[in-house]
Amino acid sequence: MSSIAVYPGTFDPPTCGHLDIITRSAKVFDTLYVAVLNNSDKTPIFSVDERKNMLSRITNNLNNVVITSFNGLLADYAKQINANVIVKGLRAVSDYEYEYQMALINNKINPAADTFFLTTTAENSFLSSSVVKDIARYKGDLTNMVPSEIQSIVYSKLTE
Repeated sequence: MSSIAVYPGTFDPPTCGHLDIITRSAKVFDTLYVAVLNNSDKTPIFSVDERKNMLSRITNNLNNVVITSFNGLLADYAKQINANVIVKGLRAVSDYEYEYQMALINNKINPAADTFFLTTTAENSFLSSSVVKDIARYKGDLTNMVPSEIQSIVYSKLTE
């Protein structure tokens, strides 16, 4: 049986932390869907297509990674793509509390999908898309925060 995983997120914009989770997960699973969530609770700066494009650029060397998007419930989307694992990156204990609750809900809706928690590396533990956007707005240095392939896209969007 092949292992199919989905790594959902807003990715507004994708960070080096996201790329680290994607790269490490791609080594574990046969197929990894990186799924851009169209989240009604958030107001993203980048469109879904822009976020998918950035993710495609930074993962083009990972042959088992599929960039996609979805609306609705993650557990339902996992069923739709036959994913048996949901990947969640954790930066801090506070992430775990929220993600653990979400894992229980997702498992209630879709018992066939388990949640795989992957902790961030120390150098990425402070990173969030919100922090990256704040730094980019003031033309701060995004080195080691955003993959080099998309830094110019992030700067141009946030300094318009």
